[in-house]
Amino acid sequence: MGAIMIRCPRTGRAITTGKKADRKTFGCSTVFFSRTYCTICRTTHEWFARDAWVDEPGERMLEAS
Repeated sequence: MGAIMIRCPRTGRAITTGKKADRKTFGCSTVFFSRTYCTICRTTHEWFARDAWVDEPGERMLEAS
C-alpha cells in the first residue's frame, strides 16, 4: 500500500494526496477527479487519476537495486 501522489503545478514537486492504494488496484480504478490541498504552495489543486501515481517505498528500494 502506498501514497497516491500528484505533482504541484506551481512548483513541480511531488505531493501526497492523503489517499492510499496499491499500484495494481489504482491502475484498474475508474477515472476520477479529486482535489488536494498543497502545503507547499498553500492552494488546492484539482487532478484526475491519470495525473497521479502510487508511491510505494518498498518498490523504490527494489527498483534501485
